[in-house]
Amino acid sequence: MSTAASRPHFNVPPLIVMGVSGCGKSSVGEALAARFALPYIEGDAMHPPANIAKMSAGTPLNDDDRWPWLDALAMRLQAQAEQNGGAIASCSSLKKVYRDRLQRGSGPKTRFIFLDCSRKTLERNQSLRKGHFMPQSLLDSQLATLEPPYDEPRAIVIDGNQPFDAVIQSIVAKLEQGR
Repeated sequence: MSTAASRPHFNVPPLIVMGVSGCGKSSVGEALAARFALPYIEGDAMHPPANIAKMSAGTPLNDDDRWPWLDALAMRLQAQAEQNGGAIASCSSLKKVYRDRLQRGSGPKTRFIFLDCSRKTLERNQSLRKGHFMPQSLLDSQLATLEPPYDEPRAIVIDGNQPFDAVIQSIVAKLEQGR
């Protein structure tokens, strides 16, 4: 199938799949990128070595750790979206101020897909992951930092507890509706 044939019949804005560790950001981002024939940017891969070392040691990042990472991710998302007619990234985007900064850097059309999961789902998903630098011990820190985007017009909230295929279908349906 050609790239053009696999693209959706509607415009896909730059998307950031967001949520706490273990919600499925990477898997969902990769699946959406494949479905829409758009590039995928793994936010975790853009962390500088100092951030990865800090998280690997069980120490939560602070805002000063995050700003350069968020800026680099936003610039890459914008560049990929301009070059390819869209792009999809994964990034925890836990606070509204982080989402604001990402959107300023990547453009006003950027949308956030929030995978809203129960703690049980998050813990299960984290326990199934092998070799990831983010330890399960930081889940409490992430949940405490999370400012869910329930009332943000640029965010699409998805029930991340449902089966994977249903998550993807829910996102596609919301994008088709222009929400």
